[in-house]
Amino acid sequence: MASSSRRGSGSGSGSAWSQKENKLFEKALAYYDKDTPDRWEKVAQAVGGKSAEEVERQYRILVEDLKHIESGHIPIPKYRTTGGAN
Repeated sequence: MASSSRRGSGSGSGSAWSQKENKLFEKALAYYDKDTPDRWEKVAQAVGGKSAEEVERQYRILVEDLKHIESGHIPIPKYRTTGGAN
């Protein structure tokens, strides 16, 4: 997803989000829903090395990316399958 190459500021200033950080971020978002008190602080702690502001910014980027995908502005990639006959 496009968000993996976005840059943030703060404690991880100027660093792209790694695949591992994005996976931790996604898991934390699933665990800490929108009604969780101090959600961004908890998500940041789960990711590690990112501030609450950075994870909130990453969330907003993710939401915008999803809006673009759902509106048809970004095509869904065609993935090759593994195994089986081609």
